[in-house]
Amino acid sequence: MKKGLFTLGFILAFMMILSACGTSQETSGGEGNDSGEEKKILRVATEANYAPFEYQDKGEVVGFDIDFIQAVAKEAGYEVEVVNVGWDPLFVEVKDEIADIGLSAITINDDRKQTYDFSVPYFLSTNKILVPEGSDIKTAADLKDKVIAVQTGTTGQEAVDSIVGENNPKVKKFENNNLAIMELNSGGADAVVADNTVVEEYVKNNPDKKLTVVEDEDSFDAEYYGLMFPKGSELKTEFDEAINQVLDNGKYTEIYNEWFGSDPDVENLKAQQ
Repeated sequence: MKKGLFTLGFILAFMMILSACGTSQETSGGEGNDSGEEKKILRVATEANYAPFEYQDKGEVVGFDIDFIQAVAKEAGYEVEVVNVGWDPLFVEVKDEIADIGLSAITINDDRKQTYDFSVPYFLSTNKILVPEGSDIKTAADLKDKVIAVQTGTTGQEAVDSIVGENNPKVKKFENNNLAIMELNSGGADAVVADNTVVEEYVKNNPDKKLTVVEDEDSFDAEYYGLMFPKGSELKTEFDEAINQVLDNGKYTEIYNEWFGSDPDVENLKAQQ
Protein backbone atom coordinates (compact mmCIF):
# COMPACT_ATOMS: atom_id res chain seq x y z
CA MET A 1 0.00 0.00 0.00
CA LYS A 2 2.79 2.44 0.92
CA LYS A 3 4.68 1.53 -2.22
CA GLY A 4 1.56 2.26 -4.30
CA LEU A 5 1.08 5.62 -2.60
CA PHE A 6 4.73 6.50 -3.12
CA THR A 7 4.55 5.59 -6.81
CA LEU A 8 1.35 7.56 -7.27
CA GLY A 9 2.82 10.54 -5.45
CA PHE A 10 5.97 10.40 -7.58
CA ILE A 11 3.91 10.32 -10.80
CA LEU A 12 1.77 13.26 -9.69
CA ALA A 13 4.82 15.27 -8.69
CA PHE A 14 6.49 14.52 -12.03
CA MET A 15 3.36 15.60 -13.92
CA MET A 16 3.24 18.86 -11.95
CA ILE A 17 6.86 19.60 -12.89
CA LEU A 18 6.11 19.01 -16.57
CA SER A 19 3.02 21.19 -16.35
CA ALA A 20 4.97 24.00 -14.72
CA CYS A 21 7.65 23.84 -17.42
CA GLY A 22 5.02 24.03 -20.15
CA THR A 23 3.32 27.08 -18.62
CA SER A 24 6.63 28.89 -18.31
CA GLN A 25 7.39 28.38 -21.99
CA GLU A 26 3.98 29.66 -23.06
CA THR A 27 3.86 32.83 -20.98
CA SER A 28 7.43 33.76 -20.01
CA GLY A 29 8.32 37.40 -20.55
CA GLY A 30 11.38 36.84 -22.71
CA GLU A 31 14.32 39.17 -23.16
CA GLY A 32 12.39 42.40 -22.51
CA ASN A 33 11.20 41.27 -19.06
CA ASP A 34 14.09 42.01 -16.69
CA SER A 35 12.06 41.20 -13.58
CA GLY A 36 11.48 37.62 -14.73
CA GLU A 37 7.74 38.00 -14.22
CA GLU A 38 5.36 36.41 -16.69
CA LYS A 39 3.77 38.68 -19.30
CA LYS A 40 0.19 38.39 -20.42
CA ILE A 41 -0.25 38.28 -24.20
CA LEU A 42 -2.98 40.67 -25.31
CA ARG A 43 -5.07 40.09 -28.43
CA VAL A 44 -5.04 43.21 -30.63
CA ALA A 45 -7.62 43.26 -33.43
CA THR A 46 -6.86 45.30 -36.54
CA GLU A 47 -7.76 45.83 -40.20
CA ALA A 48 -4.52 45.50 -42.13
CA ASN A 49 -5.47 47.37 -45.29
CA TYR A 50 -4.58 50.85 -44.14
CA ALA A 51 -0.99 51.64 -45.05
CA PRO A 52 1.13 53.08 -43.56
CA PHE A 53 -0.65 52.43 -40.27
CA GLU A 54 -1.25 48.70 -40.65
CA TYR A 55 -0.83 46.53 -43.71
CA GLN A 56 0.48 43.11 -44.68
CA ASP A 57 4.01 42.59 -45.90
CA LYS A 58 4.97 39.00 -46.79
CA GLY A 59 2.22 37.67 -44.57
CA GLU A 60 3.15 39.84 -41.58
CA VAL A 61 1.11 42.77 -40.28
CA VAL A 62 3.39 45.83 -40.15
CA GLY A 63 3.02 49.60 -39.98
CA PHE A 64 3.26 52.64 -37.74
CA ASP A 65 0.44 51.44 -35.49
CA ILE A 66 2.13 48.06 -35.06
CA ASP A 67 5.46 49.55 -33.99
CA PHE A 68 3.59 51.92 -31.71
CA ILE A 69 1.50 49.26 -29.93
CA GLN A 70 4.55 47.06 -29.45
CA ALA A 71 6.47 49.93 -27.82
CA VAL A 72 3.55 50.89 -25.60
CA ALA A 73 2.76 47.31 -24.61
CA LYS A 74 6.41 46.74 -23.66
CA GLU A 75 6.29 49.86 -21.50
CA ALA A 76 3.13 48.55 -19.81
CA GLY A 77 4.60 45.09 -19.27
CA TYR A 78 2.61 43.15 -21.86
CA GLU A 79 3.17 41.34 -25.11
CA VAL A 80 0.72 41.63 -28.01
CA GLU A 81 -0.62 39.37 -30.72
CA VAL A 82 -1.89 41.49 -33.61
CA VAL A 83 -4.67 39.76 -35.55
CA ASN A 84 -6.03 41.00 -38.89
CA VAL A 85 -9.80 40.53 -38.56
CA GLY A 86 -11.21 43.36 -40.71
CA TRP A 87 -12.73 46.76 -39.94
CA ASP A 88 -16.26 45.88 -38.81
CA PRO A 89 -15.23 42.64 -37.03
CA LEU A 90 -12.61 44.43 -34.92
CA PHE A 91 -15.36 46.55 -33.33
CA VAL A 92 -17.36 43.40 -32.60
CA GLU A 93 -14.33 41.64 -31.10
CA VAL A 94 -13.57 44.52 -28.75
CA LYS A 95 -17.20 45.01 -27.72
CA ASP A 96 -17.58 41.29 -26.97
CA GLU A 97 -14.19 41.22 -25.19
CA ILE A 98 -12.76 38.70 -27.62
CA ALA A 99 -9.96 41.17 -28.29
CA ASP A 100 -8.31 43.20 -25.54
CA ILE A 101 -7.55 46.17 -27.81
CA GLY A 102 -8.72 47.54 -31.15
CA LEU A 103 -6.02 49.21 -33.25
CA SER A 104 -6.56 50.52 -36.76
CA ALA A 105 -6.14 54.30 -36.97
CA ILE A 106 -9.41 54.55 -35.03
CA THR A 107 -10.67 58.09 -34.54
CA ILE A 108 -11.91 58.95 -31.06
CA ASN A 109 -15.42 60.40 -31.26
CA ASP A 110 -18.46 60.77 -29.02
CA ASP A 111 -20.47 58.12 -30.84
CA ARG A 112 -17.81 55.44 -30.37
CA LYS A 113 -17.20 56.46 -26.74
CA GLN A 114 -20.75 55.37 -25.90
CA THR A 115 -19.73 51.76 -26.55
CA TYR A 116 -15.95 51.70 -26.05
CA ASP A 117 -13.23 53.21 -23.90
CA PHE A 118 -10.33 54.97 -25.59
CA SER A 119 -6.79 55.72 -24.58
CA VAL A 120 -5.37 59.21 -24.61
CA PRO A 121 -4.76 60.34 -28.23
CA TYR A 122 -1.64 59.10 -29.98
CA PHE A 123 -2.03 60.53 -33.51
CA LEU A 124 -3.36 63.72 -35.11
CA SER A 125 -5.16 63.32 -38.42
CA THR A 126 -7.74 64.92 -40.73
CA ASN A 127 -9.62 63.86 -43.84
CA LYS A 128 -8.45 64.91 -47.30
CA ILE A 129 -9.65 64.32 -50.85
CA LEU A 130 -7.81 62.11 -53.33
CA VAL A 131 -8.48 62.99 -56.98
CA PRO A 132 -6.88 62.52 -60.42
CA GLU A 133 -4.51 65.24 -61.54
CA GLY A 134 -6.43 67.96 -63.39
CA SER A 135 -9.66 67.30 -61.48
CA ASP A 136 -12.06 70.22 -61.06
CA ILE A 137 -12.52 69.23 -57.40
CA LYS A 138 -10.69 71.94 -55.44
CA THR A 139 -12.68 72.00 -52.19
CA ALA A 140 -15.07 69.74 -50.30
CA ALA A 141 -18.01 71.70 -51.71
CA ASP A 142 -17.00 70.53 -55.19
CA LEU A 143 -17.82 66.95 -54.16
CA LYS A 144 -21.52 67.62 -54.65
CA ASP A 145 -22.85 65.79 -57.71
CA LYS A 146 -19.60 63.77 -57.91
CA VAL A 147 -19.16 60.02 -57.40
CA ILE A 148 -17.22 59.56 -54.17
CA ALA A 149 -15.62 56.37 -52.84
CA VAL A 150 -15.17 55.90 -49.09
CA GLN A 151 -14.48 53.17 -46.58
CA THR A 152 -17.72 52.33 -44.81
CA GLY A 153 -18.04 53.15 -41.13
CA THR A 154 -15.21 55.70 -41.11
CA THR A 155 -15.09 59.39 -40.32
CA GLY A 156 -14.36 59.86 -44.03
CA GLN A 157 -17.82 58.50 -44.80
CA GLU A 158 -19.33 60.68 -42.06
CA ALA A 159 -17.64 63.76 -43.53
CA VAL A 160 -18.91 62.95 -47.02
CA ASP A 161 -22.43 62.32 -45.72
CA SER A 162 -22.42 65.75 -44.09
CA ILE A 163 -21.42 67.36 -47.40
CA VAL A 164 -23.59 65.53 -49.94
CA GLY A 165 -26.30 64.09 -47.68
CA GLU A 166 -26.77 60.66 -46.11
CA ASN A 167 -27.71 57.74 -48.37
CA ASN A 168 -26.63 59.69 -51.43
CA PRO A 169 -26.53 57.15 -54.30
CA LYS A 170 -23.34 58.72 -55.63
CA VAL A 171 -21.43 57.72 -52.50
CA LYS A 172 -19.85 54.29 -53.00
CA LYS A 173 -18.96 52.49 -49.76
CA PHE A 174 -16.22 49.88 -49.60
CA GLU A 175 -14.89 47.45 -47.02
CA ASN A 176 -11.48 49.14 -46.99
CA ASN A 177 -9.66 52.11 -48.48
CA ASN A 178 -7.67 49.97 -50.89
CA LEU A 179 -10.89 49.04 -52.67
CA ALA A 180 -12.06 52.67 -52.63
CA ILE A 181 -8.82 53.81 -54.27
CA MET A 182 -9.03 51.00 -56.82
CA GLU A 183 -12.48 52.30 -57.76
CA LEU A 184 -11.00 55.76 -58.31
CA ASN A 185 -8.16 54.38 -60.42
CA SER A 186 -10.56 52.37 -62.57
CA GLY A 187 -12.66 55.46 -63.31
CA GLY A 188 -15.61 54.34 -61.19
CA ALA A 189 -15.33 57.32 -58.84
CA ASP A 190 -14.31 60.96 -59.08
CA ALA A 191 -12.74 61.15 -55.62
CA VAL A 192 -11.84 59.27 -52.45
CA VAL A 193 -12.14 60.86 -49.00
CA ALA A 194 -9.90 59.33 -46.35
CA ASP A 195 -7.34 60.15 -43.66
CA ASN A 196 -4.64 62.53 -44.85
CA THR A 197 -1.71 60.24 -44.12
CA VAL A 198 -3.24 57.36 -46.09
CA VAL A 199 -3.93 59.35 -49.25
CA GLU A 200 -0.67 61.30 -49.06
CA GLU A 201 1.38 58.12 -48.70
CA TYR A 202 -0.51 56.55 -51.60
CA VAL A 203 0.27 59.48 -53.90
CA LYS A 204 3.93 59.46 -52.84
CA ASN A 205 4.31 55.72 -53.40
CA ASN A 206 2.31 55.52 -56.64
CA PRO A 207 3.38 58.44 -58.88
CA ASP A 208 2.36 56.49 -61.99
CA LYS A 209 -1.32 56.77 -60.94
CA LYS A 210 -1.15 60.57 -61.40
CA LEU A 211 -3.29 61.42 -58.40
CA THR A 212 -3.20 64.47 -56.15
CA VAL A 213 -4.48 65.38 -52.68
CA VAL A 214 -6.93 68.24 -51.98
CA GLU A 215 -6.92 69.83 -48.53
CA ASP A 216 -9.91 71.71 -47.06
CA GLU A 217 -9.36 72.68 -43.43
CA ASP A 218 -12.69 74.49 -43.26
CA SER A 219 -14.65 71.34 -44.09
CA PHE A 220 -12.65 68.61 -42.33
CA ASP A 221 -11.99 68.78 -38.59
CA ALA A 222 -8.84 67.63 -36.84
CA GLU A 223 -9.18 64.06 -35.54
CA TYR A 224 -7.24 62.04 -33.01
CA TYR A 225 -6.59 58.29 -33.00
CA GLY A 226 -6.74 56.22 -29.84
CA LEU A 227 -6.42 52.63 -28.71
CA MET A 228 -9.90 51.16 -28.29
CA PHE A 229 -10.84 49.00 -25.29
CA PRO A 230 -13.96 47.19 -24.09
CA LYS A 231 -16.06 49.45 -21.89
CA GLY A 232 -14.68 49.44 -18.36
CA SER A 233 -11.38 47.76 -19.29
CA GLU A 234 -8.68 48.03 -16.62
CA LEU A 235 -6.09 48.19 -19.39
CA LYS A 236 -7.01 51.78 -20.26
CA THR A 237 -5.25 53.30 -17.24
CA GLU A 238 -2.13 51.19 -17.75
CA PHE A 239 -1.91 52.02 -21.43
CA ASP A 240 -2.58 55.72 -20.90
CA GLU A 241 0.44 55.79 -18.61
CA ALA A 242 2.52 53.79 -21.10
CA ILE A 243 1.56 56.08 -24.00
CA ASN A 244 2.67 59.10 -22.01
CA GLN A 245 5.94 57.33 -21.26
CA VAL A 246 6.74 56.76 -24.94
CA LEU A 247 5.65 60.34 -25.74
CA ASP A 248 8.04 61.67 -23.09
CA ASN A 249 11.04 59.37 -23.56
CA GLY A 250 11.42 59.98 -27.31
CA LYS A 251 10.35 56.51 -28.46
CA TYR A 252 7.17 57.85 -30.09
CA THR A 253 9.14 60.49 -32.01
CA GLU A 254 11.60 57.82 -33.14
CA ILE A 255 8.81 55.60 -34.53
CA TYR A 256 6.97 58.54 -36.09
CA ASN A 257 10.10 59.81 -37.79
CA GLU A 258 10.90 56.36 -39.15
CA TRP A 259 7.49 56.08 -40.83
CA PHE A 260 6.77 59.66 -41.86
CA GLY A 261 10.16 61.36 -42.12
CA SER A 262 9.21 64.23 -39.81
CA ASP A 263 8.74 64.96 -36.11
CA PRO A 264 5.29 64.73 -34.50
CA ASP A 265 3.61 67.51 -32.54
CA VAL A 266 3.86 65.77 -29.17
CA GLU A 267 2.73 68.86 -27.26
CA ASN A 268 -0.47 68.98 -29.32
CA LEU A 269 -1.20 65.35 -28.51
CA LYS A 270 -0.61 65.86 -24.80
CA ALA A 271 -2.78 68.98 -24.80
CA GLN A 272 -5.76 66.84 -25.88
CA GLN A 273 -5.58 64.81 -22.68
